[in-house]
Amino acid sequence: MKKGDVCLIGRTDYIVASDPDGEPHDGASLYPTGGSDVARVGTGDAVVAIGGSIAFSDENGDFLLDMLPGFLRVAREATASGAIAAVLDLIAQEFLRDAMGTDIVAARLADVLVIEALRELSNEGDRSRTGWLGALSDPRLGRALRAVHSDIAAPWTVAALAAVAGMSRAAFSAKFSQQIGTPPLAYLRAWRLTLARTLLRKDVHTVDAVARHVGYTSQSAFANAYRQAFGTTPRSRTGVA
Repeated sequence: MKKGDVCLIGRTDYIVASDPDGEPHDGASLYPTGGSDVARVGTGDAVVAIGGSIAFSDENGDFLLDMLPGFLRVAREATASGAIAAVLDLIAQEFLRDAMGTDIVAARLADVLVIEALRELSNEGDRSRTGWLGALSDPRLGRALRAVHSDIAAPWTVAALAAVAGMSRAAFSAKFSQQIGTPPLAYLRAWRLTLARTLLRKDVHTVDAVARHVGYTSQSAFANAYRQAFGTTPRSRTGVA
């Protein structure tokens, strides 16, 4: 890491140190839940790091986190460096001002910082990078993923997705599995059920309506898939009929 770099850390252990030769510390413990907004490693103020975390309201965050690598670094010299540097400067100014609403402003700026970092990573020219972002940046796999996300209820097959990607069925299935870590139809199933759980928790649609919305023509098939994925039935989770 160098001055001005940004890193996004997923659900992985990490350590930090004030010097390459210094004693490392458990990074996660530096910002305990409900703890201080300031963390100090070693002595002095020669190096200042700004950190924060993003929390998801429910288990649906697992789907996104499982699709991202454990560690993402955006270098200071990256294409988005101008925007990232500007956001970091604004965050630093907010902390120095300590004015009314600082926490709210800093939180919103942190959201912008994460989005800029993800934009940069998805736009990188390195097509060999594995993971969901790498697949989105791949011209062929990206077309297939966007097609699934835009019409989740379509009767997708591997052959249909391969046609969207402009690849043979075998080549598409192999590359998709290698890049994302799961076969195409397994990804489709996980995304459908993730969306279904979100809709059911809003408690405004029937189970049958949600099943059809995400591409299940049989309510029993939907219930079985839901039970296998989440260990419970759609009805017992939501109370809707």
